[in-house]
Amino acid sequence: MTATARAAATARPADTPPSLPSQPKRRGVELALLVGAVLISVCGYVVVGLARGHALPAGALQYGAGLGGLALLAHLVVRLRAPFADPLLLPTAVLLNGLGLVLIFRLDLETPADHAAPTQLVWSTIGVALFIAVVLLLPDHRVLQRYAYRCAALALLLMVAPILFPAVNGAKIWIRFAGFSLQPGEFAKVLITVFFAAYLAANRSGLARLGHRVAGLQLPAGRVLAPVVAIWLVSVAVLVLERDLGTSLLFFGIFVVLLYVATGRTGWIAVGLLLAGIGAAAVGTLEPHVHGRVEDWQQPFAGIEAGEGPGQLAQSLFAFASGGLLGTGLGQGHSYLIGFAMKSDFILATVGEELGLAGLTALFLLYALLVARGYRAALGLADPFGSLLAVGLAALPAIQVFVIAGGVMGLIPLTGMAMPFLAQGGSSVVTNWIIVALLLKISDRARCPEPEPAAPDPTSEPAPELVSELVSEPAARLTSERKPGPERGPGPERGPGPERDPEPEAGR
Repeated sequence: MTATARAAATARPADTPPSLPSQPKRRGVELALLVGAVLISVCGYVVVGLARGHALPAGALQYGAGLGGLALLAHLVVRLRAPFADPLLLPTAVLLNGLGLVLIFRLDLETPADHAAPTQLVWSTIGVALFIAVVLLLPDHRVLQRYAYRCAALALLLMVAPILFPAVNGAKIWIRFAGFSLQPGEFAKVLITVFFAAYLAANRSGLARLGHRVAGLQLPAGRVLAPVVAIWLVSVAVLVLERDLGTSLLFFGIFVVLLYVATGRTGWIAVGLLLAGIGAAAVGTLEPHVHGRVEDWQQPFAGIEAGEGPGQLAQSLFAFASGGLLGTGLGQGHSYLIGFAMKSDFILATVGEELGLAGLTALFLLYALLVARGYRAALGLADPFGSLLAVGLAALPAIQVFVIAGGVMGLIPLTGMAMPFLAQGGSSVVTNWIIVALLLKISDRARCPEPEPAAPDPTSEPAPELVSELVSEPAARLTSERKPGPERGPGPERGPGPERDPEPEAGR
């Protein structure tokens, strides 16, 4: 074979895109940030003990060792199974979880008969264990797309199950038996997000069809509104049967967000806000439990004016007001006056009072960082399902933080949801660790460079198929160039006139 043919056989084809540069793994950065997150949490634990008892708390060493061990184990698993994952997701989750344990420990000092911090640490351990299981056992996030409808069926089952159990604080969102309690709606939100992402990835072209323009907004076509209306009816049914405004807003909000991302049509946002407003107004008027929360939101100081004392929302507003810019200091506030929900729904009021506006801003920035890194992973993916799944999983804590913070600050009615990683609640912290694990796997896929095809050995003979192609293609081209036209024999010259057909048709 000539040198020219050998060079053509070994050269890269012209239409092959160049390989992407290798992304840095940044596992060392992740480890350094994890050390900082654990140290900040331990310092908070020590500050609470010094402020309340003027001495180091007895369990500071055990708390630091437990949180540090969980963080190190999660880091080693990520280093092994997701080496290109985003280095900020795991440290942010560890810091939020550690701060939540500190705040619950601080509030436990006001309720000696009800210590929730040890139980929350156990739930955090279970959450990290499930995080490790997801990172180890899930080979690729695209596997979940095959089980989309099974996830939807399981999510509906989990949402319906609490209806069969007695209401807790007016809402039917808990399953309690034998001293064990579980909030299945927390797990259902992950499953329903998987289903939404798979459904929209498969049907986004149809959902992008345009309909009528109303008030400057291009609304979707009428025939593609059916699935949206169906999801809206399910969310309203959850709101009516379980008396839970938060879960209903979360499910419908996630679907509208993913609809907008999948289609790019602002009309879906208008339709979503309209349907959510109609459902919330109707149920808030007709359902007594939800109506009571709406009245508390509209008149938070009605109990004071009636001589009955401040309610929970009023105490929460007082806590935020007394915190000021820098707060009163950990362990030196009075947010325990809020009552039974101070460790769950109203734990953000403790942050506002004892850490002030500066602490609240830092906390919200941590949540914003978690959400932003999820969106960043979505931008790095090429498959529609993975991008939508990353957006949906990142939007879950974003919507929760907005709904909870708005409720305890008096911006919207209270919903009864748990602050991600921060509030007391085993189901919530376990689910949030699963969300972080899925985001890590997606970011690992997005940042992992594609394997470069192996370069052929220049000393080896090319494949027979390539040799035959290299030889036959020039020969065929040369033959086509030299192919003669139809020969004509000698004869008398003809004058100008119409040409005769070389082969007259039959029967002419």
